[in-house]
Amino acid sequence: MDFDLFSSNSSMEKPKKLHAALLSSPGMGHLIPIMELGKCLVADHGFEVTIFVVPSQASRAEAEIIDSAMTPKLLDIVELPAPDLTAAGLGPNASMVERLAVMMREARSAFRSALKAMEAPPDVLIVDLFGTEHLCMGDELRIPKYVYVPSNAWFLALLLHSPVLDKEVKGEYVDQTELLKIPGCKPVRPEDVVDPMLDRSNQQYHEYLRIAGEIAMGDGILLNVWEDLQAETLAALRNEEFLGRAVNGPVYTVGPLIRPVRPAGLGKELLEWLDKQPRESVLLVSFGSGGTMSAEQLAELAWGLELSRQRFIWILRKPIVESLDGSFFDVGKGGGDDELSSFLPDGFAVRTRDVGLIIPLWGPQLDILSHPSVGGFLSHCGWNSTLESIVNGVPMIAWPLYAEQRQNATLLAEEIGVVIRPKELPSKKIVGREEIEKLARMIIAKKEGHQMRARVKELKSTAEKAVTKGGTSYESLRRMKEDCKMRIHQINKAH
Repeated sequence: MDFDLFSSNSSMEKPKKLHAALLSSPGMGHLIPIMELGKCLVADHGFEVTIFVVPSQASRAEAEIIDSAMTPKLLDIVELPAPDLTAAGLGPNASMVERLAVMMREARSAFRSALKAMEAPPDVLIVDLFGTEHLCMGDELRIPKYVYVPSNAWFLALLLHSPVLDKEVKGEYVDQTELLKIPGCKPVRPEDVVDPMLDRSNQQYHEYLRIAGEIAMGDGILLNVWEDLQAETLAALRNEEFLGRAVNGPVYTVGPLIRPVRPAGLGKELLEWLDKQPRESVLLVSFGSGGTMSAEQLAELAWGLELSRQRFIWILRKPIVESLDGSFFDVGKGGGDDELSSFLPDGFAVRTRDVGLIIPLWGPQLDILSHPSVGGFLSHCGWNSTLESIVNGVPMIAWPLYAEQRQNATLLAEEIGVVIRPKELPSKKIVGREEIEKLARMIIAKKEGHQMRARVKELKSTAEKAVTKGGTSYESLRRMKEDCKMRIHQINKAH
């Protein structure tokens, strides 16, 4: 139901600066890009920003990100009450996508109340991918509204084209023998589809289609990439095949937006260890803030690292019990040093103590990647981690687990050329120690790794140029600000 949240303030003058309200869904993959977008809007484009956060209350890293933005106070941050998922009828085995969708849906009342409590209405609303159901509040407030997609252009193209595929494709996507075609883009292999497309009878598929359809309610899309990274796919998204049907307004490239490196982020012991290692000789093994693997796969990974004789830092978590995305909301819980070591091969820590370092549960991934001794990154290919790796000039071993990571891995291997990957998807088959040994050696010590390192350093240079003043992403956000002002004028004139 439409209503004027700020009817009592209708005579108030707008502040000179545009005030943006940003809404983030739970999880580091959404919170970090929203936070960094907010900082960028404030520091480079003269906005005032209030960020509304729906917390997952599970991740230590998530809490640290919020604290870092509040001290010193870079942004106004409002933490909304955590929704009661049990009252919402969500079962314990619900998928990550369904849980996120329900959490955001259940937060609508709290978000409305928080907006109403503001001293003055915002001038623009920006929601992340799981917040599309809140775009209607932009209409209620009579302000421009945008969707921020914290991923890449190929993922966005698949998402936006999914309602068409839903009508055209018969049966399950993963059972198709033909590639899934997207207008103007590289087609998608059935085995690379995003998690919500794995089972068309599952509720998360219907949530996914809903999001795809609601994106067109916005006045444009912000995308965490830069023009040089995916020029052809971006051109396709701006073509008439998408414009007017799935996209209502410009696609603004605003990336790479990642956390800044913290000077003291490594800590004394970790920094001293890294400083002792030769340049580009260390393989970082990390699966982001919400990734882990089975006990059998964890043991094979340990054996592979040991057999490779390559230096490594492993941010280690206890293995999963059920689904690959099951750790997303509770990865920070439990698992002390003694418990974690019980999942490793007997004597592993002793045999590898001269070349390896194990960090339990959580570690400063970005700060480690920025150190000169790091030469490779075994990663789940989440988009935050991918950008952190590219910006630091580090090639990757792709180990996709869930969400859009299989598609990301294919993009990074076949189009961008900055990863090597196992022959079989880790989500389908246990990757053996011999193959892990080979991959670790290849990325750090072999010719293929050196060539890939040169390629990723070229991308690092284009990424740095994109976000500096006059660069493509800087100019894209400047245009978004000007378009926003024009849209505000049009809305005010219409009313």
